[in-house]
Amino acid sequence: MKTIVFRLTLLFQLLAPFSFAQRNAGLKALLNKNSEFIFPQTPDKVSTALGVKTVFYEDANDQPYAKWVTKSGMELYSPLGEDKNINEIFFVIPEDIVVEVEDLPFNLVMNRTTSKQSAIKFRREKIRRENLGEDTMFPKGTKLSFKKGKRIITLMFDSKSLLKSLSITTDFIDASVN
Repeated sequence: MKTIVFRLTLLFQLLAPFSFAQRNAGLKALLNKNSEFIFPQTPDKVSTALGVKTVFYEDANDQPYAKWVTKSGMELYSPLGEDKNINEIFFVIPEDIVVEVEDLPFNLVMNRTTSKQSAIKFRREKIRRENLGEDTMFPKGTKLSFKKGKRIITLMFDSKSLLKSLSITTDFIDASVN
């Protein structure tokens, strides 16, 4: 009996590293040598890098947007300027998707990078930390935001402190905005 328990324990330990799927975001062509997203971009370049079609739509304010849903389930979306260029971008992974997505800007990993790791990584920046309320995208989560160059970086973490959203914008965004 002890042998069976030992074998099962050993089997589960060997399978554990493979139980949490991991994907590459496919963004290398859109990042500079410091792993920062290169702006401006075009919807075609993003579509080509990700290997998925661009979905164009307008929000409630008639603002044009481009959206991409990757094979891993991660969603990218961006408001389009008058010239149809991309100057801001958002990366979001839905709560029900447990895939780790690597190869993001700043070498972050969706569903693996924690708020503590991010605070350490970006300690040289003036980080604004905010606990998220029940009425936000990630209830009981955490939001870290800071300025890096001309851009505002916002990281949102779920209640387990795992990275679920990354935005690179030109202005600070309220946590209650979905």
